[in-house]
Amino acid sequence: MIPPGSAASPLFLREDEIRRGIELLYFGYGNLTRSVDAILTKQGLGRAHHRALYFIARQPDLMVSELLALLAITKQSLGRVLNELIERSLVESHPGEQDRRQKLLRLTPAGLDLEMQLFDGLRSRMAAAYQQAGQGSVTGFWHVLEGLIPDQDRKMVAALREHL
Repeated sequence: MIPPGSAASPLFLREDEIRRGIELLYFGYGNLTRSVDAILTKQGLGRAHHRALYFIARQPDLMVSELLALLAITKQSLGRVLNELIERSLVESHPGEQDRRQKLLRLTPAGLDLEMQLFDGLRSRMAAAYQQAGQGSVTGFWHVLEGLIPDQDRKMVAALREHL
């Protein structure tokens, strides 16, 4: 692992430094998502269901089209995920107030409970990693991740911060 107080090489744009960052991102994200896999498996759900629950929890009354953009999956894949979540009474759908053609999504009490269980597993790992890294490193980490977001998606991602 990274020794305390160590910094990236001044040659941080070299291939080996970039590969190290990619590898850390893969392994870190894999470990983070595996931390909730047991809960999902017990429910008979997968990671796509988890991502949908997460973003619906972050933005109650989220439009289906907005969720589709956030998840960057096909309409058909999202349809399968949403149908299953609705059938299990974890998500409810209702028409928009101004435009009745809109489908707005909201978690049910059972959906909120499940999403909170999943979030608790993620929160403990992220909090431990943040604490170990320190505030300045967390800010730097955020900057790197934001740099990976395409310009056309930045507004959508920034909107999530409004729901903190």
